[in-house]
Amino acid sequence: QLFLVESGGGLVNPGGSLRLSCAASGFTLDYYVIGWFRRAPGKEREGVSCISFNDQSTYYADSVKGRFTISRDVAKNTVYLQMNNLKQPDTAKYYCAADRINTLHDMCVNGPSDFGSWGQGTQVNVSS
Repeated sequence: QLFLVESGGGLVNPGGSLRLSCAASGFTLDYYVIGWFRRAPGKEREGVSCISFNDQSTYYADSVKGRFTISRDVAKNTVYLQMNNLKQPDTAKYYCAADRINTLHDMCVNGPSDFGSWGQGTQVNVSS
């Protein structure tokens, strides 16, 4: 079974930065698509950014383009989300998920399948 653990959230001022980590265990992330999703009270779940672990193809939601960068470390079996120039609307609980699907669009727009794995989430609060 694949297990995912998020870390790196916290409280940050507007304009500040955080780096979230999604560490995987149980299986290597080869042939997986990994996504960062967020959920804030009163809002639907949003696919923030996704990456194909092998070829590093990426997807970004329009709301974070130019500010967030997704990357992966093969040796550490980990995916990162570097978040710069954070804004109050970025406040949410951030979750990572992994699934053996072939398209970034399916992962980030529609979410993982029932066979996908989810982490427990990490809270990001952007406030002055």
